Amino acid sequence: MDAQTLTYIIVGLTFALYIGIAIWSRAGSTKDFYVAGGGVGPIANGMATAADWMSAASFISMAGIIAFMGYDGAVFLMGWTGGYVLLALLLAPYLRKFGKFTVPDFIGDRYYSNSARSVAVICALIISFTYVAGQMRGVGVVFSRFLEVEIDTGVYIGMIIVLFYAVLGGMKGITYTQVAQYCVLIFAFMVPAIFISIQMTNNPVPMLGMGDALASNPDVYLMDRLDGLSEELGFAPYTEGSKSMFDVIAITLALMVGTAGLPHVIVRFFTVKRVKDARKSAGFALLFIAILYVTAPAVAVFARVNLMETVSQAEYEEMPEWFTNWESLGLIGWVDKNQDGKIQYYGDGPAMEGDGNKPVFDADNRGEHGERVVTNPSEAVNELYVDNDILVMANPEIAGLPNWVIALVAAGCLAAALSTAAGLLLVISSSVSHDLIKKMIKPDISEKGELVAARLSAVGAVVIAGYFGINPPGFVAAVVALAFGLAAASFFPAIVLGIFYKRMNKEGAVAGMVVGLGLMLFYMLKFKFGFFGGGDKEDWWFGVSPEGFGAVAMFFNFTVSLIISKFTPAPPLEVQEIVENIRIPSGAGEATHH
Repeated sequence: MDAQTLTYIIVGLTFALYIGIAIWSRAGSTKDFYVAGGGVGPIANGMATAADWMSAASFISMAGIIAFMGYDGAVFLMGWTGGYVLLALLLAPYLRKFGKFTVPDFIGDRYYSNSARSVAVICALIISFTYVAGQMRGVGVVFSRFLEVEIDTGVYIGMIIVLFYAVLGGMKGITYTQVAQYCVLIFAFMVPAIFISIQMTNNPVPMLGMGDALASNPDVYLMDRLDGLSEELGFAPYTEGSKSMFDVIAITLALMVGTAGLPHVIVRFFTVKRVKDARKSAGFALLFIAILYVTAPAVAVFARVNLMETVSQAEYEEMPEWFTNWESLGLIGWVDKNQDGKIQYYGDGPAMEGDGNKPVFDADNRGEHGERVVTNPSEAVNELYVDNDILVMANPEIAGLPNWVIALVAAGCLAAALSTAAGLLLVISSSVSHDLIKKMIKPDISEKGELVAARLSAVGAVVIAGYFGINPPGFVAAVVALAFGLAAASFFPAIVLGIFYKRMNKEGAVAGMVVGLGLMLFYMLKFKFGFFGGGDKEDWWFGVSPEGFGAVAMFFNFTVSLIISKFTPAPPLEVQEIVENIRIPSGAGEATHH
């Protein structure tokens, strides 16, 4: 059977499963809608958290980024997994004990003020929209390739599906759907990785195969082959980094504390029965996530070697079918600059769209070799453009794996993007219906009215997310990295100080969040999107890239919060007692204040 038919069958079956689960577990109350009734077991919650967390950025984009950045791409691995350790130890159990539905709910009650709640709602919305834009773009890319439609049409299809099960099922539907999605995505990621690892090194364990000798030449190690290939083609050696150590630390830290401050991940810990289960499910989530994360560098290495060996100096007419498939979507581009009919792939020019040189195709025109004509060729010698969001998806095709594996990867990509998009939509809808409408605008709203508001705001969120998916600011993982910077700069200090520092008051928390978020937004807009006069790498403050600036903004947030709380009145006594009680293990006797 051909790949197209198999893809329809496998993707169709997985969608039928998700929709079936959504109908079976649809939300009947607001508690079901927000926190799945609070009765999810730790292993199921660990799987759901892992699926919620491993978005299109992890599944589609991360291996692509590592493949193009080499050693520098390791910051994503360290930051994104390290954040879970922080979350499990520092935040999850205490937040679960506080027992609120959402992060703005915690901040509003802990800082006894609606202005703190409003700032938190604004932060949650900005973070979630930045993040969901990346997911919708991922959904669009996958649908467009495997259903052979335009990327925009792919985004529309994705919007309809997410809407269906997020609006119907709420957190209850999403949780059980995410358990199924985790199983699909991990299977889809590991099967091709194991296949290619055996093919290239005879080693069935991809993470070990990456450091093994080549099957075709046992005297040469795979990584040496890759470094050699990279240098031959004029790229920097793959195993050496180009970022400064300070920037690497800043990005890793921003991704770590950003993970710990991400509203859609924190909400997952409110869905378990007990505080002990919150800790356990964080441990399971880390284990389930690690399976994919330790495999991603291997996938990146296999894809990079395969791509270089297939493409460099090859005749365009002899290119395999996968090349023309991706080319017709505008995700690979070739410009024959020296008119020799061969693809020159060299290190002195844009080899991906991450440097702002996204190819623009003339859809109606074909060049003399049958290639799509690029209307904005760069000045460099390099003739090839590769969008780094396609490497994981194209990997099985490049390696010539069976068609069912290609179909499985398509199902996995969709599972990854849809599970996270659904989790984010829930954060957006609960921020609007619970934190804005119920807590601030109309406290006497009925439960039924609140459910309707939650569902309507989810619809609105999908429409906005779809718009960003069609007009994306950069490739998936870069957009997502900025969402982490925003979470690190705004939420993390307010949550940590709220749990561990009794004296922390509303004035300090609000000022800290406003300063942190404001700084991060300013830096992002200036250096990433060219507002406020723009700026080059040389102008970065302290040499920190926009992806890592969340760590710097976080320190400003902590400093401002602590200084202002010193000079303003202490929080009311009952708030200090709540903080005291959150930290006492249940069953260890209550704190006595008389």
